[in-house]
Amino acid sequence: MSITKKPLKVRPECKVTFSYTPPDGTVKRVELRGDFNDWRDDLPLKRQRDGSFRVTLSLPRDGEYAFRYLVDGERWDNDEAADRYVPNPFGTGDNGMLRT
Repeated sequence: MSITKKPLKVRPECKVTFSYTPPDGTVKRVELRGDFNDWRDDLPLKRQRDGSFRVTLSLPRDGEYAFRYLVDGERWDNDEAADRYVPNPFGTGDNGMLRT
């Protein structure tokens, strides 16, 4: 898993690419959920030829966002490239935090 950040020069935004590499080839769907989309299911990652999943977002610069990956609709995973982690309000582990 990885996160790539690229601040834009002409707008106060940051292009952020989230990449998820499953531990095995059985994963069918990965969704990115977080503060930036009110934790909705509208950000599926697109499967790449190498078996990883990826999505790119434009987020406001100087923000901080909690996020997690939902794998196959049943398992939550964090990204080890998160800037930090905080306990989630449901007591089911930590959310990754992203700073832009």
